Amino acid sequence: MTIDALIASRLLALRQAKGLTLAELAEASGVSKAMISKVERVESSPTATILGRLAAGLGVPLAQLLTEDQEAKRRLRKKAEQEVWRDPEAGYLRRQVAERGGEGGAEMVEVELPRSTRVAYPKWTGRPYRQRLWLVEGGLRIDYGAETFELEPGDCLDFGVDRPLVFKTLGRSGCRYLLVINPG
Repeated sequence: MTIDALIASRLLALRQAKGLTLAELAEASGVSKAMISKVERVESSPTATILGRLAAGLGVPLAQLLTEDQEAKRRLRKKAEQEVWRDPEAGYLRRQVAERGGEGGAEMVEVELPRSTRVAYPKWTGRPYRQRLWLVEGGLRIDYGAETFELEPGDCLDFGVDRPLVFKTLGRSGCRYLLVINPG
């Protein structure tokens, strides 16, 4: 199954599980009914911003749109088994290193942003959670509501999803970071 087909099936399943029509999800997420329908029919590959809005509208972590449900907890998750998604517009690369391990478990995501990339996410409307971002390579600016943080390799930022977020690469190259996501 391609990543776009996985996103389509997860989006449809989550929308139906929450009893939402296309119109209701469109209103909750700020994404048009036409775009949601195209994503669900695998006719369009969504951008990071659209995925973020859909996840927020559904009240689920972004990872739930990018990964299959994991029933059994595994000790070892080989790199080849980690879901990878690329934003078709910005080239943003997201690798699901470790899925959330049940209640209270942390999730780990590796992200690569090309140079001159800007990715914006709306304020989260679902169950709140915390994130820790550890910058491995490059430079990154994060606008967390009205606060702005400029990170260099080795810097670690702790923040929530209670405000709008903007990620912007700095300098002549892209950046790579690890994101650890913890429930509420």
